Amino acid sequence: MKVGDKAPEVLGTNEKGEEIRLADYKGKKLVLYFYPKDNTSGCTTQACNLRDNYAELRKAGYEVIGVSVDDEKSHQKFIDKNELPFTLIADTDKKLVEQFGVWAEKKMYGRAYMGTLRTSFIINEEGVIERIIDSKEVNTKAHAEQIMNIK
Repeated sequence: MKVGDKAPEVLGTNEKGEEIRLADYKGKKLVLYFYPKDNTSGCTTQACNLRDNYAELRKAGYEVIGVSVDDEKSHQKFIDKNELPFTLIADTDKKLVEQFGVWAEKKMYGRAYMGTLRTSFIINEEGVIERIIDSKEVNTKAHAEQIMNIK
């Protein structure tokens, strides 16, 4: 997916097993943020930054949805532990990460493996991708500020 593309209508299933659709957010700007794994330090920092600034994001017209390949149960624990006010999509079949092009080879300690690139897609009120904050740009400690400074 790239800037100017229409986001898919069906985004996936959230932590409660509910289907999340783009139409559910019509008229709002959507922050679809992909992250590697629940309960890891960078992902927790990013989620808590979005949580702490959630009221401001909503006031600015944004809704937030997180996506990782963790399952619904893991997402529910992550939400409960960190008091997250937004939904998380359980992309266990990797359909969404592949569709958005964020499932890629990564390297850690010299070992190559497949994983999610931390990337945020800002989708406008019409469902079109307006901006992409890629894995090299995402600041986990100030992600909400990055989003709100986008014009």
